[in-house]
Amino acid sequence: MRIGIFTNNYLPNPYGVTRSVETFRRELEKQENDVFIFAPRWKEYADKNPCVFRFPSLDIKIKFRFPLAIPYSWKMRKILKNLDLDVIHAQHPNLLGTVAMKWAKRKEIPLVFTWHTLYDQYTNFVPFVPAKISAGYIIKKAVKFANLADAVIVPTDSIIPILRKWGVTNKNIVPIATGVLEEEFANVDKNKIREKYNIKSDEIVLLIVSRLTSEKNVEFVFRSIKNILKKGSVKFLVVGDGYLRRNLENFCQQEKISDKVIFCGEVEREEIKHYYASADIFIYGSKSETQGMIITEAMYMGLPIVAVNATGVNSLVLNNGNGFLVQENEGEFETAVLKLINDKDLRKKFGETSVRIARMKFTASVCAEKMVEIYQKAIEDYKKRL
Repeated sequence: MRIGIFTNNYLPNPYGVTRSVETFRRELEKQENDVFIFAPRWKEYADKNPCVFRFPSLDIKIKFRFPLAIPYSWKMRKILKNLDLDVIHAQHPNLLGTVAMKWAKRKEIPLVFTWHTLYDQYTNFVPFVPAKISAGYIIKKAVKFANLADAVIVPTDSIIPILRKWGVTNKNIVPIATGVLEEEFANVDKNKIREKYNIKSDEIVLLIVSRLTSEKNVEFVFRSIKNILKKGSVKFLVVGDGYLRRNLENFCQQEKISDKVIFCGEVEREEIKHYYASADIFIYGSKSETQGMIITEAMYMGLPIVAVNATGVNSLVLNNGNGFLVQENEGEFETAVLKLINDKDLRKKFGETSVRIARMKFTASVCAEKMVEIYQKAIEDYKKRL
């Protein structure tokens, strides 16, 4: 099968959509499919993959760097005209998503759309426009796009009622998680990160892997565990970066917990496994998840989870089975974390359950097989309509 993927986010951008696209690309190619990526040009970045094609872009830097695709290119038009594809998969409803829809129509092949984002939670990235206006516009556009697609992929089933409420009437909505690339988590060194940051063997390590921005609700997590850090033999590893980092560092200074919190910044993809391996408990506050890839990675690495009971996350974590799902209440979150800190056997039990769930449901190979089935069905249904 020859698959064209159109995405506004791609390498070297380190965030969720990029990882989703790249994970599926690698796994689909293992299963003997040809995958072609169309993405914005990232200045000074050279692709090693000859099947990646770059549209011209504007190098935008507002709260973080984000190349904005210019969806017009005679060079890309020529490439697409001559490229034989069986299915087109759009990762966004705008910019290169618009290009994806246009070429699916021209080539008379099905269009699949992944709804990655709860757009109302990301209006903090739209400057100069009131949140309600920007959210309404983006959601309306995404709903229209989804209803015109041949299939809509959502990362977790808990997203579907929200899309229905927003107006998505497409009957072909299928939940498929991105999945964990198992080879990325082989040959783990459990002591590497503890030695790097002088963390003692008897200290409990709490871990968060997250963009440090408001929609990820990281400030809530810091407030919830501040008392734990003040009293116990506990360290907090913070992997990720973002515009809230300075605020969080100032908070730690004010609360006198700076010696307990380690800001690791962005971590290379090949190193992230060692951070998971060094931790005892994974904690998460986001209420805007659709993918939840970080959660499935933590589960795959055998970590018990404490997270806010929110859309996306609650499709992955089994409450009281491999972790605790709590309300957005600082006291409740703190109590759940303390329960795991104080009960080694429970941590072990939850961790073992995390591994079982992740390896059964959330490996990249399992998820890619599901995606191929959706592509095949979309192609068959499309041919029937011709």
